[in-house]
Amino acid sequence: MSFVTIFYVILFYLAAIILFVGLGYRIYEYAIIPAPLKIPTPPAPKTIQGVAARLIREVVFFESLFSATKWTWLFGWLFHFALLLAAFRHLRYFTDPVWGWVSWEIVQAAGHYGGYVMVFGLFGLLSRRIFVDRVRYISSPSDYLMLILIIGIAVSGLMMKWFQTDIVAVKQFFLGLMYFKWAELPTDLVLLVHLSLVALLMIIFPYSKLLHAPGLFFSPTRNQTDTSRDQRHISDWAKKIESQK
Repeated sequence: MSFVTIFYVILFYLAAIILFVGLGYRIYEYAIIPAPLKIPTPPAPKTIQGVAARLIREVVFFESLFSATKWTWLFGWLFHFALLLAAFRHLRYFTDPVWGWVSWEIVQAAGHYGGYVMVFGLFGLLSRRIFVDRVRYISSPSDYLMLILIIGIAVSGLMMKWFQTDIVAVKQFFLGLMYFKWAELPTDLVLLVHLSLVALLMIIFPYSKLLHAPGLFFSPTRNQTDTSRDQRHISDWAKKIESQK
């Protein structure tokens, strides 16, 4: 087995451990943080069912972002939707046999052209941070680097359309990772760049602002019912103090 294959086997195992352990720990932290106040952003629902519907609208349509700024909403929604299409396309590399709907031509084509839409949305978000004064003022270097990293992943993935590699060997490599039956990884430069950037994203994901993905579900401005006038809200830590008196 070549040095390149061994290196990427270790890299992706390490990246996967950091991603899943780090993400799990972050979600655990979010779950145990007390919410001492009722602070849902109005207009807020009064029932659990209404909160669930609100979260679904937020996840699928970016409802609050649409109300705040239309251009950011457009670029952000295009990027996330195209990312979903690309993820569907990539499922063929991790499933054997490939799920029926994943192999549909429309799914594969949508995933490919979604890559171009993804790059468009990412450049729109990057331009916003560069050219909009109030956004540039609150942007840190990590905000730019994160966008550049994801752009690099998308562009290198699209470049593989012209700098083709052995797709069957790539699939065997990743299936080998999953089942601990390692297979040789092609050494094409564009492929290695693409995989390196993906592994880097996996490693830094639990420590970056990309945690807004799971964090949305723990946001008290979104996941609370508007019942402050109907019943008193007492956080869990306050209940413990009351019980000790």
